[in-house]
Amino acid sequence: MSSTTYPFTALVGQDDLRLALLLNAVSPRVGGVLVRGEKGTAKSTAVRALAALLPAVAVVPGCRFSCDPGEPDTGCPDGPHESGAGGQRPARMVELPVGASEDRLVGALDMERALAEGVKSFEPGLLADAHRGILYVDEVNLLHDHLVDVLLDAAAMGASYVEREGVSVRHAARFLLVGTMNPEEGELRPQLLDRFGLTVEVSASREPEQRVEVVRRRLAFDDDPVGFAARWAGEEDVLRDRVTAARALLPRVRLGDGALRQIAATCAAFEVDGMRADIVMARTATALAAWAGREDVLAEDVRQAALLALPHRRRRNPFDAPGIDEDRLDETLERFADPGEPDGGRDGAPDSGSDPDRDPDPDGDGDRDPDGGGDGPGPGGPGGGGGLPPQDRPEVPDRPDAPLEGAPSGAPGAGDGGRPSGGGEQRAVTAGEPFRTKPLTVPGTGDGAAGRRSRARAEHGRTTGARRPRGGLGPLHLAATIRAAAPHQRTRGRRGPGLVVRRDDLRQSVREGRESNLVLFVVDASGSMAARQRMGAVKGAVLSLLLDAYQRRDKVGLITFRGREAELVLPPTSSVDAAAARLGLLPTGGRTPLAAGLLKAHDVLRVERMRDPSRRPLLVVVTDGRATGGPEPVALASRAAGLHASDGTASVVVDCESGPVRLGLANRLAGELGGVVVTLDGLRAEAIAGVVKDVRTAGDSRRAA
Repeated sequence: MSSTTYPFTALVGQDDLRLALLLNAVSPRVGGVLVRGEKGTAKSTAVRALAALLPAVAVVPGCRFSCDPGEPDTGCPDGPHESGAGGQRPARMVELPVGASEDRLVGALDMERALAEGVKSFEPGLLADAHRGILYVDEVNLLHDHLVDVLLDAAAMGASYVEREGVSVRHAARFLLVGTMNPEEGELRPQLLDRFGLTVEVSASREPEQRVEVVRRRLAFDDDPVGFAARWAGEEDVLRDRVTAARALLPRVRLGDGALRQIAATCAAFEVDGMRADIVMARTATALAAWAGREDVLAEDVRQAALLALPHRRRRNPFDAPGIDEDRLDETLERFADPGEPDGGRDGAPDSGSDPDRDPDPDGDGDRDPDGGGDGPGPGGPGGGGGLPPQDRPEVPDRPDAPLEGAPSGAPGAGDGGRPSGGGEQRAVTAGEPFRTKPLTVPGTGDGAAGRRSRARAEHGRTTGARRPRGGLGPLHLAATIRAAAPHQRTRGRRGPGLVVRRDDLRQSVREGRESNLVLFVVDASGSMAARQRMGAVKGAVLSLLLDAYQRRDKVGLITFRGREAELVLPPTSSVDAAAARLGLLPTGGRTPLAAGLLKAHDVLRVERMRDPSRRPLLVVVTDGRATGGPEPVALASRAAGLHASDGTASVVVDCESGPVRLGLANRLAGELGGVVVTLDGLRAEAIAGVVKDVRTAGDSRRAA
């Protein structure tokens, strides 16, 4: 391990993060850590620093899969190995890039040699490199779902399986899994969230003294990395020894029936799906006891385990904020407490887990030092994590029309409950109840990022043909390969039963799957939409489409228009919950600058095409079709719609017109856009059967013209 790695013990604050990482170092069976938080909060620094604290691993010399010489893997591709003495190496930290291929993750088989010679020639991937170390995935929420599934399956089974056309390889893959993500860039699916053992929320400290200490230490490290690391070497050694001692103690820790009842009751009280949470809590509580140097699991361990293992498992949809009601947690633990349990000293917060002879508050002022704590290896000091209660977290609005925390004073919803400035405007209204929709798709076949909306050429999906590989060999099309090689067997001098296969014979499968799209919402917030009941229904419809976009793995953007101009409320992002929050703050009133909304959408899509040419857009205009304000508003709106039609942008107009007399303006707008129109009621799943067909038909008509 390089001496220039920032020391783990020099981290300031972030008690939850440090504790979760150390618990996984003590007991990798806890299941890994998902770190959620804003950028610049030392997420990556903490993970890289942890590797230096892990004990060195004994390995079989020359084994590419880091087999333990004391218990070599009987199925190791480099085996068989004989038990005996081996060498040692530091524990590795392996980083998985967001754009990595499946072969890079699990390894690659040489299919040419497998077919021609019957030899399993296997090149190990990152899972093999990470065995008995740390596998770090930065921005795990941006990783392809299929890779996340493979990654989490390997973490759960402790092994990686590579299978290609009947040829299979298995090797051990036990590692400490750490993923980091910025929620603003999109959420993980609930099924994947559940596969991470623990989760922590991190944010920059709002305490000036702590921020000063962060800057001071970082500058000192940048000026002299070696010298800075040397000053913290003693603390690093103490914490490393503590991890080793906790690992040794772990098998002797007793998880009594009383603690198990508290764990089960807590998971039931918070309505957590499945049984994985109970198992993770049990393992975490056991690791906490070992970290504190105890052989019995106490109520304080169960409480801290719940705070780390349950918040992310309570999300039911992307608009739910992760979290847990600590008062309710304390009530549950007290109700199911074991009367015979020794007093663990819990007063609402777990024991720090530091040396019982060490005073965490030596100066007697009831507070810790500004840099996060005392002078020892306890959780508050430079020695790293321990069982401190979670840091205070900012409140998350539980209503879609609640003002955003930290919104500027002039922004909608800031300080005035969502009432914007200007006459004739109404405050934001609550969205109607969301409903299930069927997806709207973009016509044709694309090449965009994998998702679940429109047809696309993809690495995974239904096989539609075969082609020669360009670059490295992808998924092998066995039948096409045999057909290509068969005519040449005599000229190649085939004598035995084996097929003589050359690289030119190899054929790669062409597959059709689904891609994600950019769904850009353009929402009319003018006075003609201002009736409270009507706008609530409109917001409910957009919220339903946002839920659908989340499930389809789309990027979303939100433009609103009212008064004299259009505003890009949310630039294209993968965070649909951010779009829902902005939608909740949307006020109404004023004229209807429809042209401004369409022109703003055209500018946004033009920029996005340059940034990501392969991601195809779907324009969703939510309006009654009226255009007022400015000179010739109707003609200008028509010309703006023509720009989208000439670009071939797939579009849907959601007609919000209501009442017995309808002008049909939304229908005319849809025609000018070259798209289709659907009413608010028509968005519902039971009424939308023909919309997908209509969108495709409109796209075919544009291409024919």
